[in-house]
Amino acid sequence: MKEDKAFLDTNVLLYLLSANETKAVLAENTIVDGCTVSVQVLNEFASVSRRKLKMPFVEIQEILSQIRIICSVEPITVTVHDRGLQVAALYGLSIYDAMIVAAALLTDCTVLYSEDLQDGQLIDGQLMIRNPFVGC
Repeated sequence: MKEDKAFLDTNVLLYLLSANETKAVLAENTIVDGCTVSVQVLNEFASVSRRKLKMPFVEIQEILSQIRIICSVEPITVTVHDRGLQVAALYGLSIYDAMIVAAALLTDCTVLYSEDLQDGQLIDGQLMIRNPFVGC
């Protein structure tokens, strides 16, 4: 049986920094075997870490460096943009959520871990949305 190829939404990475130990451990367990993220996810992580968590840039850069060692990074491209617009129109997602979904689809991922999207939703017959924090 082929293993799922996983893509992570920003919120999963942010839970690595959470005071909620249960969610922090679940986030760590979700990424430990490797996964894919997009540059958009890295940018959103940096923005939230700086703006809401008031983290210094040096610390943000250190964490992102570790994430990039563990995760493959999908660039933001015009192809991702075009596919994201299609996904937004078809599934009623916000533009930014649709861009993450599009990047996951274009990297042939089969699961997208996200707390913000509909758990169990199947996108384009390929990408299953999973909330790793259900029940927390």
